Amino acid sequence: MSHREPGPESGKLIRDEQQWIAPGIQRLATMAGIAMESGQGCLLQDADGQTYLDFMAGVGVASLGHSHPRWASAIASQAAKLSIGSFASAPRLALLKLMASLLPEPLRRVQLYSGGSEAVEAALRLAKAHTRKFEVVAFWGGFHGKTGGVLPLIGDPFKQGWGPLAPGSLLVPYADPYRPPIDSLDPAECAMACIDLARKQIEATSLGSVAAVIVEPIQGTAGNVVPPPEWLPAVQQLARDLDALFIVDEMITGFGRTGKMFGFEHSDVQPDILTLGKGFGGGFPVTAVVAAESVAEDSHPWSKPSSSSSSVGGNPLAAAAALATLETILEEGLVENSRVVGEHILARLETWKERFPFVGDVRGKGLLLGFDLVTDRKSKTPLPTKLTHKIYTECVRRGLLVMAYGARVRINPPLVISEEEADAGLDIFESVLTDVAPEIG
Repeated sequence: MSHREPGPESGKLIRDEQQWIAPGIQRLATMAGIAMESGQGCLLQDADGQTYLDFMAGVGVASLGHSHPRWASAIASQAAKLSIGSFASAPRLALLKLMASLLPEPLRRVQLYSGGSEAVEAALRLAKAHTRKFEVVAFWGGFHGKTGGVLPLIGDPFKQGWGPLAPGSLLVPYADPYRPPIDSLDPAECAMACIDLARKQIEATSLGSVAAVIVEPIQGTAGNVVPPPEWLPAVQQLARDLDALFIVDEMITGFGRTGKMFGFEHSDVQPDILTLGKGFGGGFPVTAVVAAESVAEDSHPWSKPSSSSSSVGGNPLAAAAALATLETILEEGLVENSRVVGEHILARLETWKERFPFVGDVRGKGLLLGFDLVTDRKSKTPLPTKLTHKIYTECVRRGLLVMAYGARVRINPPLVISEEEADAGLDIFESVLTDVAPEIG
């Protein structure tokens, strides 16, 4: 198994960049210690010519992999004609028509943005405008962005230290079968127990003005956590009982990532609003809010001219990138590839539970997979950061980029990955776990 160190070109680029770049960029980049030069499919190449298998896809963004010829050609062609402006355009019309063909009725009204937080904030404004209420129910472990309007919805300590946050957010338990909110809770009872606790918590803390319940069908930042199958319908029913809109945040689960076109399609539910992003543009910043016509049009002031718009949202260049991405996903059968290769990876991960006593849980849908690293399975104590950082850096040194720097490992490669590429990456990962096993004990 080849082993590489950051080369001189990477080192020079990083040192030079540190004179100018502000702190706070993604941990996976700072820990890797490499500078990237190019990419093709599921391979990335650093500034020194060393290659890496990509199990990150830019945290689920590079759905087509890197430098897909059709995607690159579409962007270049459109950039040579027109890139910016909110006027109607042929690429945007084609994109909206294609999205309408993929989404269930009555989700037909689309507003386009450039960032995930921006879209989620717009969705919340839409819900508040439509219902004339102001509270939002979100979930422990949830992540919907880092801007001020959505920071209060983050269901973990990430939001600590940001000062007073906007009021009106109610955080309730998410049905995590491996780490349920009540330690003694049986995983089979997890979904309904969490809903029962949520109802009691809302009753005790709400001001009686819940506009929306927002949920990830699979939680990404929390560790690619797959809830029980009855979870999403129960959340929808909670929203209905509160006379609130049901928002499904598909930023990371949308467009084939879970082995279906949208994550909510694994359950029998009907969202009132969807938020979409990440893999939507295949690497170009495109996000969206999708709503039923009755919701979007009867929502003053959200529906006023300029009230829900974005300066760069839905511009011709972004629309062309998103259109090329979705057409490629459909024509190359990448939703099915996500399902098939994802099942192959999951089956291999399951064998790791037999081989490595510190692998505590394995889970996933499609190419959104994860597992827990623990000191022992009985206590489920997360593996110390010192060891997870070593696992991550060793994977990088052996040619694999995977989100293994924390105790909840996340695997989300490009949708174009083959079984052979998946096995090559898993071979590297398995070799690292084998070598660090004596340190774990």
